[in-house]
Amino acid sequence: MRTIIEPFRIKTVEPIRMTTVEERERLIREADYNLFSLKSEDVLIDLLTDSGTSAMSTMQWSALMQGDESYAGSPSYYRFEAAVFDLMPFKHIIPTHQGRAAEHILSSIVAEEAGKGAIVPNNTHFDTTRANFEDVGIVALDLVTPEAHDPELDYPFKGNMNLEKLEALLEAEGDRIPMVEITITNNAVGGQPVSMANIRGVRKLCDRFGKPLIIDSARFAENAYFIKLREAGYQDKSVKEIVREIFSHADGMTMSAKKDSFSNMGGWLALNSDEWAEKARTRLIMTEGFPTYGGLSGRDMECLAVGLEEVVHEDYLQYRIRSIQYINERLDALGVPVLKPAGGHAIFIDAKHMLPHIPPLQFPAQALAVALYLEGGIRTVEIGSLMFGRQPDGSEKPAAMELVRMAMPRRVYTQAQADYIVECFEQMVARGTDQITGLEIVKEPRSLRHFTAKLRPVAL
Repeated sequence: MRTIIEPFRIKTVEPIRMTTVEERERLIREADYNLFSLKSEDVLIDLLTDSGTSAMSTMQWSALMQGDESYAGSPSYYRFEAAVFDLMPFKHIIPTHQGRAAEHILSSIVAEEAGKGAIVPNNTHFDTTRANFEDVGIVALDLVTPEAHDPELDYPFKGNMNLEKLEALLEAEGDRIPMVEITITNNAVGGQPVSMANIRGVRKLCDRFGKPLIIDSARFAENAYFIKLREAGYQDKSVKEIVREIFSHADGMTMSAKKDSFSNMGGWLALNSDEWAEKARTRLIMTEGFPTYGGLSGRDMECLAVGLEEVVHEDYLQYRIRSIQYINERLDALGVPVLKPAGGHAIFIDAKHMLPHIPPLQFPAQALAVALYLEGGIRTVEIGSLMFGRQPDGSEKPAAMELVRMAMPRRVYTQAQADYIVECFEQMVARGTDQITGLEIVKEPRSLRHFTAKLRPVAL
């Protein structure tokens, strides 16, 4: 098999400022051991997120010049709408400035109809999705397949919904459930895909109990490509065909277009319900903008339209998935405990096993993320007890897994930079990780604390 190469040429470059270990020790201390608080200029390789960090193509930059900034009825909106309809043929397409705005609008509609104490089940809610539901008094319940919680298990669709638990919940609490949601790919358990069979199974239960199905769709193209690679009967289908089939089973979607649409900003809410769409557009006007721009510039919508066409190109998706697998395989060979199989947008390190001497409520994944920044200037994010440990009632509960996510921006980093990431881990492993200490919180907000919390090392 030939080497899989990047299916693009680099036309514009951005310089990286090199830093020393001594500088980074000072910088992370000044940032209160929270990598979100670092200045991006002080980061060598930025894997904090794949959201809004993609490199745009020449076609996207060209399309940007067509942006029409009319307040109402912009032709840029109609080009954007047509691009969405081509992949996701929902009745109503409602633009928002990013995905969490779509989540906020949806959660407010659901709360108005269902009231506080309603339950929204998901395979796994991610952080802002959970926060938006909980903020309006809705219980955000995770029902992921049990295979997801074994980092070593090489299971093809670890993002799946647990259908047995969903069925039991619908039977027991159906009156409290206004909708069911699926996240593709399932970010919180390692960027793991959801199978088409599982999506159909959820749809069947939703039909039986009369519930709408919404898909949290930020990484829909990566999920579709995994279905093509791993699920029987889909090898000869195009990614575009698979995408359209996925959304044919749903009643609506939320979308952060900052991921699989190669956009630096944008999102949308799509719905089939006329009633929900009318309510959504009313809220949109109050908080985002008129329904034909929804918080986006015409330039943004032009770039989104092109990105939606480019993201289903299979040469790109092959490169994208393989680049993640490459780093995962090399780290595994070093003995670094990585989540298997590799996900679609990120490499996930199992900090619970890499740092067994640090208890969960001293945030081993955050401690490892800090250590990696000190080692090589690499910024990552914790997905563990710092992100998910604080419960709605204020209590602390260790997360099911303690992961460090290294999210790869799309079309940004090179093979040499991937090798540099591996080399930093190699040096950490060779030196030993026993000296890495846990962290404690000094100050935190009421919700989504991982974004702004201040921390310090635990005194030995």
